[in-house]
Amino acid sequence: MPHTMSTKGNNHLLKTLSDQDRQHFMASCTTVELVFADILIEPGEPITHVYFPTESYISLLTPATDDCAALAVGMVGNEGMLGNSVMLGMDVSPVRALVQGPGLALRMKAAPFRCELEQSATLQGAMKRYLYVMLSQIAQTAACTRFHVVEARLARWLLMTQDRAHSDTFYITHEFLAYMLGVRRVGVTKAASSLQKRKLIRYSRGEITILNRRNLEAASCGCYAAGVAAYTRIVGGNYQNYQASPCRANSNPI
Repeated sequence: MPHTMSTKGNNHLLKTLSDQDRQHFMASCTTVELVFADILIEPGEPITHVYFPTESYISLLTPATDDCAALAVGMVGNEGMLGNSVMLGMDVSPVRALVQGPGLALRMKAAPFRCELEQSATLQGAMKRYLYVMLSQIAQTAACTRFHVVEARLARWLLMTQDRAHSDTFYITHEFLAYMLGVRRVGVTKAASSLQKRKLIRYSRGEITILNRRNLEAASCGCYAAGVAAYTRIVGGNYQNYQASPCRANSNPI
C-alpha cells in the first residue's frame, strides 16, 4: 500500500506561523485545483497570484534563451510557496512555473499578499526564511547539474518529488524527467533503467513507484540530504516527514 505522508492537505510553511496569524492569512486565500501541466507563471510576465500548495506540487523551470529547452531549478510543494518575486517588490517571475502534480493549493492575489507582508513582521520573517532556502536550492541544483552523474541526480529529483507527492507512486513523463536532469531523453531512459535494474524504482509508461526509498537515498547525491537539512534548520520542522516502511526498505521486489 502506498505510504501517505501525514502533512498531506496542509501547507507546512503556513503552519510555522502562529495560529492567529495563520488563520488571519488564510481568510484571504481561496482554495483552487491545480491541473497537471498547467503553466501558472511565465518568465517576464506579471505575477497575478501567489500559491501555497497543500496537495499539488510545481516545477520551476528556466527556459533556454532560444526557448527550445528548459531546465528544472526547483520544486514547490506543501513545504513552500510560489511567487517569491513578490516578496522582493518585483511583479514578474524569472522562472516558468509548471504544475507537475495536480491537486489543491491556496491562492491569494499578489496585491493583498503584499499588504499582508507589510502588516505582519511574523509573516515577513517566515517568507524571507523560505526565500533563502529556495535560493539555496537553486544554487545547489546548478552545482548538482554540473558535477554529479545523471543517475544520482535522477535519484535526488525522484526523492524530492516523492516528498511532495505524498505517495510511493506518482506520474512523471519523460519530458518532465528531461527538465529535471537537463539531458536528452536517451539519458533519462538510461538512468531510469539503471535504477529499475537495481530494484529501487519501477517505471512504466510515466508511472514511477519508489520500491526502496532507503537505498534510493543512498544512490542519490548529497544534494538531496543537504536540501532537507537546510529547510529544517532555517524554516523549521521537517516537511519531509517520510519514514520508509520496513517492507519497502528491506524487501526485494519482484
